[in-house]
Amino acid sequence: MAQNFLYHTSTLLIVAILFAGIILSYLLGIHILNYRIQKNPSLTVDGLGALEGALLGLLSLMLAFTFNKSASNYDTRRNILLHEANNIGTVLLRADLYPDTLRKEFRTDVKQYLKTRIEYYRAGNDETKIAASITGANLVAEKIWNRATAVSRQGGETVRSMQMIPAVNAMIDSISEREEARIARVPAVNLYSLFILCLTGSFIIGYAGKSKKTDWVIIISYTLMTVLTVFLILDLDRPRRGIIHTNDVHRNIEQLYNSVQDTGE
Repeated sequence: MAQNFLYHTSTLLIVAILFAGIILSYLLGIHILNYRIQKNPSLTVDGLGALEGALLGLLSLMLAFTFNKSASNYDTRRNILLHEANNIGTVLLRADLYPDTLRKEFRTDVKQYLKTRIEYYRAGNDETKIAASITGANLVAEKIWNRATAVSRQGGETVRSMQMIPAVNAMIDSISEREEARIARVPAVNLYSLFILCLTGSFIIGYAGKSKKTDWVIIISYTLMTVLTVFLILDLDRPRRGIIHTNDVHRNIEQLYNSVQDTGE
């Protein structure tokens, strides 16, 4: 539930709320400090020393860890997408090992398979369309697999089958690999912990500040850097919603589809 709420909430809305929360936490820290000084004029605040440094260090560590996780998920999606395009391309090439009739049948099926994979990508976040495209891909893939295995049982087909069957198997495996990569996200507990640390760190900066005047240049700069990092974390973790996408890698699959069309098959 928490994971879905974060994922389906606008990234801009989340970082806008976080921006306001950081500023308010900073002002709250100042307000509480001033309140305590009014109650006890002899109170002096010289910072929180090691505690302040430890908290801000923990915030930096959490930012780095969460960013690394989201960037790793993004790289995995790109690599799997490229890997799938290569696997499909291999099946197309190895179809040329067969006589013309079988070659055309294989290429026609692969063309249909490519269509389902393009539909899978273009489905965006529509889970109904995603599920339908996966079902379609599995059906076509099963058809290709059945043909390859049936041919392998015929005499004199050992060499060709040893080339084609592993390629088809790798192509089929990519269906589940891409779906797992699509739904892999930074755990919600990590993100909520990060948000809490951002607010707490801002509060500590306001409360432990030695200057009586608010340096808005510093606090705005700190807030902007923090929310920008959080924005990148969320955007990298949303493969079909953010401004950082994998369209350039997916063009390899679209080009394969176009190349089969160009042959008139």
